[in-house]
Amino acid sequence: MKRIAYITAFACLVTATACDDDINLLPQQSLDVSGAFASEAAAQATLLGVYSSCQLLEMNGAMPQIISDFMADNTAFVGSFPTFQELRDFNGIATNGNVSGIWQQHYAVIMRANDVIANVPTVVDVGFTDAERAQFIGEAKFLRALAYFQLVNLFGQPFQVSGGTNLGVPIVTEPFTGTPVFPSRATVNEVHAQIKADLTDAIASLPATYSTAILTRGRATRGAAQALLSRVHLYRGEWADAAAFAKQVLDATTIYAPAANYSFWTSKNTSEDVFTIQNSNIDNGRTGTGGWASWHRPAANGGRGDCKFADALIAAYNQEAGDLRFGLSTSVATQPGADNQPARFSTKWPDAVTNADNSPVIRTTEVVLNFVEAQAEASGVVTTDLINRMNVLRTRAGLPNWTLATFATKDAFVAAVLNERRKELAFEGHRRMDLLRRGQALRVGNPAAAFGANKTILPIPQREIDNNPGLAGQQNPGY
Repeated sequence: MKRIAYITAFACLVTATACDDDINLLPQQSLDVSGAFASEAAAQATLLGVYSSCQLLEMNGAMPQIISDFMADNTAFVGSFPTFQELRDFNGIATNGNVSGIWQQHYAVIMRANDVIANVPTVVDVGFTDAERAQFIGEAKFLRALAYFQLVNLFGQPFQVSGGTNLGVPIVTEPFTGTPVFPSRATVNEVHAQIKADLTDAIASLPATYSTAILTRGRATRGAAQALLSRVHLYRGEWADAAAFAKQVLDATTIYAPAANYSFWTSKNTSEDVFTIQNSNIDNGRTGTGGWASWHRPAANGGRGDCKFADALIAAYNQEAGDLRFGLSTSVATQPGADNQPARFSTKWPDAVTNADNSPVIRTTEVVLNFVEAQAEASGVVTTDLINRMNVLRTRAGLPNWTLATFATKDAFVAAVLNERRKELAFEGHRRMDLLRRGQALRVGNPAAAFGANKTILPIPQREIDNNPGLAGQQNPGY
């Protein structure tokens, strides 16, 4: 499949060969990257190749996100893939091919970002300004931070298990130069520190907007870096910082605002989108095992129908009648496949035919939820401002407004906000970490799903341990 969406959509003057699936950057094993950085245009094509790598199934093409959801309690995975079934049942093994693919693709993004960061300063082109160079590097650092954050969330226990002193993933910030290196796993705290540093650098060099909506929503911006940094602090329980960075995004009201209704799922690149992976009908994350719509749409609509609503999620929506977010779904009498039973499926990604739906990474709604939760925790009080911000989402969902009198305590308010978060962000890959960062089991009543249990995180792929002496003795417990 040609990886050209980030070229054609951004109307960049580069050749299509710069975006082939495996050659949008020269292979990591190659020492000659001169062609990729021969000019500003070549450097931009190389940078867009990093975005293209993020489209793939194993990065932001749905696989890590659906795994995160069906390990938790939003999705009932009913597909036939044994590699997914074992993760669903907390019986994963270190030779799981899908897990290995996730690891490899995230590090492919990281290594390609490293190439941009290292080589852009050396590009010889009189028209390539210092500000443009800084922007390119900031974009690459944002993408590297995103890859590391997704990796450490999947392969390391959350910060709350041991204060971040437990092992995360290896940190590699230099491009491959010919001498093999064998990095060991850094701690979760060390990985988070690298992510924070990258995002802080990115904020200083990225623009607030670009010339078009597709660029502003599909390339890294200052707001996207602030929003991701808010999520990092939220996951660490660093409430004041999480609230501060979220508010910086929300204060840019001419750029970011919660959509008035849910049509943004089909209209693309609206004020609801902070950062979104751009897909088209010829360039998307689908492979033979599917993409976003393929997983979530039933066979009758061209999908696989592997990821149906879990009963617990249906119950959450039914707590209040008329929740319009529950309307972002469809029910089928029977779904051919693993259980052939009545099932409900999300319609957030309607296009299972061409798979042109964008891949959500950060939405304005999430940033609102980040701010409200973090500000309530940081201040210890529920304010009218927080209530009003939640009522924007409640009104959109067709539900009654809250008042200060609705909640007896701050904790009751936060619990309600977390429940709204569950329903707002369902099937977007947030649920697993939202439970773990709060010290909760992924599924009630299942000891294997308990907070801190061994197989609530993924195994380090066996092929990586076999090939990297630095990972000797560093497999996750239980694998």
